[in-house]
Amino acid sequence: MSPRNAATPATAQPAKQPPAGPRAEAKRQAIVKAARALFLREGFDASVDAIAAEAGVSKVTVYNHFGSKEALFVGVVKDSLDAPLDDTLAAAIEGLGDSDDLREAMVAAARGWVAEVRANPDVLALRNVVARELHRFPELAAAWHRRGTEHHHPAMARALRHLADEGRLEVGDLDVAILQLYSLLVYPHLVFSTYGAEVDDDLTDRLITGGVDMFLRHYAAPADRNRDPA
Repeated sequence: MSPRNAATPATAQPAKQPPAGPRAEAKRQAIVKAARALFLREGFDASVDAIAAEAGVSKVTVYNHFGSKEALFVGVVKDSLDAPLDDTLAAAIEGLGDSDDLREAMVAAARGWVAEVRANPDVLALRNVVARELHRFPELAAAWHRRGTEHHHPAMARALRHLADEGRLEVGDLDVAILQLYSLLVYPHLVFSTYGAEVDDDLTDRLITGGVDMFLRHYAAPADRNRDPA
């Protein structure tokens, strides 16, 4: 059996509404945790049987939650990219609209976010796993694109939408704004990690302050756009 055929077993189910409720969420988190560990160790070759066993659930449960191995892989990567936005950081980011000084609040939130990205090995390692596997399994890219930007970065989507609703930002295209903010703050670290390097502390902070200033010059509403950067 070819690797492509092995990637999508006959037991995979068509996309449907995943199970809901506290017990279902606990199982989903167990599946994601097990899949993250196995994908990091074995790449996309990690079997659904092994993931299910590690999570303490049946293979049917894995498919009920994710539909396919590709969707599970994408879900693991998505969760890891947003993992640094834990409850504290997510609350800080989503509360930016309440700050008198939007730039100061965004810089502070960005510093916390980027610090967590740099300290979280799964974020960088999983990105590199994806890069290694795309040539063998191009369906991973298709599965990623089908989900859309907001679904990959829900915490940031909520934050930017809230700022727009509060009149602090003027965001015509939310998908573009999300990707631009990630590009300014997070993606340099993902790119450097691909080459086994890292961005030093001083350059990291310059990227944060400069990135926030660039973002606000483009998206800030007139009342905030007229503020002079610190």
